[in-house]
Amino acid sequence: MNDFVLRERQGATLVIRINRPDRRNAFDLEVREGIAQAVYEARDDDSVRAVIITGVDGIFCAGGDLKSLSEAKRPVFKDRDRIRRLHTWFRELVNLEKPVIAAVDGPAFGAGFNLALACDFVLATPRARFCAVFGRIGLVPDLGGFFLLPRIVGLQRAKDLVFSAREVDAEEARSLGIVMKVVPAEQLLDEALAMAAGYHDASTEALGIAKNILNRSFNLDQDTLAELEASAQALALHTAYHDEAVANFLQKRPLRFPEGKK
Repeated sequence: MNDFVLRERQGATLVIRINRPDRRNAFDLEVREGIAQAVYEARDDDSVRAVIITGVDGIFCAGGDLKSLSEAKRPVFKDRDRIRRLHTWFRELVNLEKPVIAAVDGPAFGAGFNLALACDFVLATPRARFCAVFGRIGLVPDLGGFFLLPRIVGLQRAKDLVFSAREVDAEEARSLGIVMKVVPAEQLLDEALAMAAGYHDASTEALGIAKNILNRSFNLDQDTLAELEASAQALALHTAYHDEAVANFLQKRPLRFPEGKK
């Protein structure tokens, strides 16, 4: 266990909470390692059907810890390896075959911004702020920012956010497609838990396969996506969940997942 990243089960939902308020939940080594452990737990535990990532004390994640960065000067290729190693678990998060919800209160800056973008859905409070802050200190986006941001907001807007390093409030983030819904701070976790619980009775296999393909859809042509669709549907047709759903439908019994819940 890692005291700087707390893990808590709420039914079939795993809540991952960044707990470094003295450093504004900065994305330092301990936090990175704690999130990695939590992601692997969510991946490997079949009883986990949805994930929430959030922070403590009205802060999501203020980005990299500049103090630790300045104290740990490394050879250039060591820095390159450090960033590469982030992606061993970050890819697992982006492609986790379960719904992942970011519950953002306060700042989500730098790596914290990209951590939120890695989630399937972002819920935010009115005091949430988002910023690709890297340019202010002469750096470029890391933790998947080059991949995630333009796919969510489009290339032109991604350039604006990266080049200007400006803050985006919750309402603008919603208009840009970064945030799905703005909710009062006191309701944030309850809203996220309710959303996550809406997926508890869905087919994890079907959601996971669909997410896997959707995440790749911008990189593939129509014929390739058609082949993936055919293979995915064949897999889904042979799941126990599908067999049960068909039997319930034919016997006029309620479906476990009767409609798209939110």
